This record gives sequence, C-alpha cells and structure tokens, in this order.
Amino acid sequence: METLWFWIVALMLTAYVVLDGFDIGAGIIHLFVARTDAERRKVLASIGPVWDGNEVWLLAAGGTLYFAFPALYASSFSGFYLPLMIVLWLLILRGISIEFRNHIADKIWQPLWDAVFCSASALLAIFFGAALGNVVRGVPLDKEGFFFLPLWTSLMPEADAGIIDWYTVLIGVTALVALAVHGALWVANKTDGDLQMRCRRVASAGWWLTVAMSLVISIASFRVQPHLAESLAARPWGFAFVLLAIASLLAVKWTIHQRKDFFAFLASCGFLLGALASAAIGLYPYVLPSNKNAADGLTIYNTAAAPYGLGIGLAWWTPALCLAVAYFVYTYRRFAGKVILDGRP
Repeated sequence: METLWFWIVALMLTAYVVLDGFDIGAGIIHLFVARTDAERRKVLASIGPVWDGNEVWLLAAGGTLYFAFPALYASSFSGFYLPLMIVLWLLILRGISIEFRNHIADKIWQPLWDAVFCSASALLAIFFGAALGNVVRGVPLDKEGFFFLPLWTSLMPEADAGIIDWYTVLIGVTALVALAVHGALWVANKTDGDLQMRCRRVASAGWWLTVAMSLVISIASFRVQPHLAESLAARPWGFAFVLLAIASLLAVKWTIHQRKDFFAFLASCGFLLGALASAAIGLYPYVLPSNKNAADGLTIYNTAAAPYGLGIGLAWWTPALCLAVAYFVYTYRRFAGKVILDGRP
C-alpha cells in the first residue's frame, strides 16, 4: 500500500509539472516572443481558461502527501519553510498579474504586470527545480526526521549544504529551460502568424540547451546521490522511462522541424513524464534522503500513515480523481483550437 501511494503522489506531481508547466513556460517566454499588446494578450489567452485549474494538481498533491505520508509532510514543510513561503508569494504574484493586467488601460500598469508575470514564472520554475534538486541530493535529517536548511552556505552539495548549492541551482536552471520550451510549444500550438514562428524558434533554440543540461545534470545526479544508480540497477524496468525521456526529447526536435506543433507539445509532455518518473524510481523507497547519514533518511515505510487509513483513503481518492480527470477533459476539449482574440484567430 505504501508503494501504491508513493506512485500516486508521484503521478499527481508529474501531472502538475506537465499541465501547469506549460503555462509557467508561457509566462517565462511571453515578454520575448510577444512584441505587441495584442500578441501578449494572445499568450495570456492561450492559458487563460486553464492556468488556475492546472494549479489544482499542486494542491491535490500536497493534500495527498499530508494524508499518505504525514511524517514527510511535517518534516519537509518545517525544514523548507522559507522556500515554501517564497513559492507561495510567487504563485500569488503570478496569479494576480494575470488577473490585474487588463483592469486598467495604462502604459505603466500593463507592462508592470507583464514583467511580474514573466519574473514570477521564471523564479517559480527555478525554485521548483531547486526543490527537486534538494530531494535528490538529500537534506541533513536528524534521528527524529527533522532538519533545517539555510538558504545557502558554501554552495557545495555537502552535509552542511543550504537550499541553494551548485547542484540545486543547476537543476533549477534546467527546469527553467525545459519549461520555457514546454510553454513555447504550447503557445505555438495555440497561436499562428509571427507569434507562432517566434515560439517555434524559442523552442528550437531551447531544445539544444535542454539536451546539454539534461546530460550534465544526469552525470551530476549520479555523483551527488549514489542511491540513484543502485535503485535503477535493482529495477531495470525503470530504464524504460529513461528511454521515454530520450525518445521524447528527440521527437520534440523532429516535430518542431516538421511544424507539427501539437505533436511537439505532446513529445515535450513525454519528456517531462519520463524524466520525473526516472527520478522517482531512482529515489525509491526514499521520499527524502539524508545527506548526513543514510539510515536517517525518510522512506515510504517510516513516514506512511497506518495501512487501514491508506486503504480507506484509496476508496475516496479514486472517485475524486475520476471527477477531476473528467473535468479536465471537458475543459480542454472546450478550449481546443487556436486562440480567438477580438473575434479574430
């Protein structure tokens, strides 16, 4: 039962990255691909009906984590208190920038919120990537399963490392680039004309950076966290997700060249899915490793709720998931096609 809930949480976090990732990516690129106010409105309209719904997956994943692995929730939310508050503020700023932008037609007001939307989206991508880096690297857990991390120390991924070191920054920048490509492919699929062409160029250029940085972080991850290699060796089927990530990344380049925007976006989804699933398999059964003493690491076994509670939770979670999926299918089907702005595509 613990393993099942591990994969449920991993699935919900992956759904969040894939879905909210494209509108975070749209925010990252929109000042660079949109040259006029109309084009910026198109970028915002491309995510307008779905961006807030996509964030539901983050809330749902947090609630599921609290229910299934309460000890992990308590430890991580106390140890990562500062970055979590920063992420909360970035989510708030990003949301209100979308909503406030068009309330006042002013030459200062609208560019201000455009800049807030872009910067908050970029910082969110970096912070989410750095969070994944901290989980992979491990944190200085004590015997009670608690820890405290300063923002930074020596910038080296050692036992006294802070939240930010060269490894977590590297993961954060990789997340920034990968989500920028993801967002560019989404906007290219939803728009046309010059805006669509610029998005394709951004995605094509970002693809090369994504390939290079994915290779670097793969090497760095096996060096920083030896458990990754051990876990993958023990579960050879996990290499299927590694191959999925590689094949999807190659498919992104080919479909961009063929100008098949929808399939390029789907391939980007496959890359993110494969990369995150590979990381989850590499960490299993750990949910938060210790970089001081491996025996103090948090696993699915020493953080999970009681088996009876997990069983009852599964009975309630399953219909809730079906309702959420049905809602998202309905919303995205209603939102299919190119963006319509002022009666024109």
